[in-house]
Amino acid sequence: MDSIRNIPDILIRTLIDNKDFKGIEQALTENPELANEGIPYDEQNTTKAHPLHRISDAVFTGKLNEVEAIELAKIFLKHGAKINGNEQIEKKDTPLIAAASLHADGLAFFYIDNGADIHHAGTHGGTALHWAAWCGRNKLVKRLIEEGAEINKTCIDFKSTPLFWAVHGLKKGDKNDLQDHLESVKLLIEAKGDKTIPNAEGKTVFDLTEEEDRELKQLLDEI
Repeated sequence: MDSIRNIPDILIRTLIDNKDFKGIEQALTENPELANEGIPYDEQNTTKAHPLHRISDAVFTGKLNEVEAIELAKIFLKHGAKINGNEQIEKKDTPLIAAASLHADGLAFFYIDNGADIHHAGTHGGTALHWAAWCGRNKLVKRLIEEGAEINKTCIDFKSTPLFWAVHGLKKGDKNDLQDHLESVKLLIEAKGDKTIPNAEGKTVFDLTEEEDRELKQLLDEI
């Protein structure tokens, strides 16, 4: 590849999508500021997010597998990418929250291993644990609990705990992932997730269940 200068951010996104690791290495070597420069989602959606966030997008859309994503993240971190993004603003997602909400578990583990803030409140004021719980990412829920995530922290917009998010996500999500969602609920309850904390509407997790939710009701009643 010829020397790269003044690379448009959309080209960096293209290099990510094309898994052009050598091209990204060269680009960041010559322009290290690009390691933290916002990248648009695509040519139609020009909203910018940190490169470590956009790597999660590529996992979610199937353009990268988890191994490729981690290798790519390593290159960005090597050239000075900030593990928590450019600004830790309340209700703005960090790369870890992006990974948690975009089913990029391996990448999320990698970010945690590299010092990501597990307590930051991102979209809707939900932490990485809220988002992992909502998505039924039980392995990530387990890791975040082990790392000391606040089990009964309420989000900003809905005043809901990670357990409430987990039950709500189970009810709203893909039934093919039911067992993963149930495991997330179980992990949170076992970690002393409080089933009685109401959300902003005064509802608890028990108000979300219906007669057909036999496995969920059993978990909530017995643990």
